Amino acid sequence: MIERTAAGPPRRLVVLRHAKSVWPEGIADHERPLGPRGHRDAPEAGRVLAACDLLPDLTLCSTAVRARHTWDLASAQWGTPPPVRLAPELYGADVPQLLAAVRETPPEVVTLLLVGHNPGLEELVLTLAGDGLDDAQAQVRMKFPTSAIAVLAWHGTSWRALEPGTALLTSVMVPRGRK
Repeated sequence: MIERTAAGPPRRLVVLRHAKSVWPEGIADHERPLGPRGHRDAPEAGRVLAACDLLPDLTLCSTAVRARHTWDLASAQWGTPPPVRLAPELYGADVPQLLAAVRETPPEVVTLLLVGHNPGLEELVLTLAGDGLDDAQAQVRMKFPTSAIAVLAWHGTSWRALEPGTALLTSVMVPRGRK
C-alpha cells in the first residue's frame, strides 16, 4: 500500500474496459450494444468496485454505446453514482490521447474511473505502471479482457503531473456475472 506523503493522499486511476459487446450486422462500431454476457458482467464490475472501495469521484466514459451501457449498469449498483463526463476522445484513443484526457481531471478528484476500449486501455495501464505487482502486470500483458479493472495508484499534486512509469499497478480484476 502506498503511504501518504507531502503530496497528499495517493490518487487512484481505475481503468475499466467496457463489458462484452455484440457485432450486429449493419451497426457501426461506435453503436455496438452489450451482449448477454456484457449485461451480466457490467453490474458485477460495479459491485466489485464498491466492495473494493474503488468508487470514483469522477468518471470519464467513452461515448460508444457499449462503454456508456457498461457505465450505466456498473454505476446502478451504487447508492449515488458520481459525476460522469462522456468523452468522445476516448473512443479509439491511444495512450497519448488517453493520458491527455486523464490530465484534464480537476485536482480535487482523488479517484478517477476511466471507461473505454482496448488496445488503448491495456497500453495505458502498462505505460503508467512503473512498478507494480508482477502478477498483475503479467495478467495485463497476457490479456485485458472485457470488464477487466486495473487500479493504478500514484502521488501527485494534480493529474497533470501523471507521467509514464510513475504509478503503481495495485490490482487487476476481471468480474464475471452469473449466467
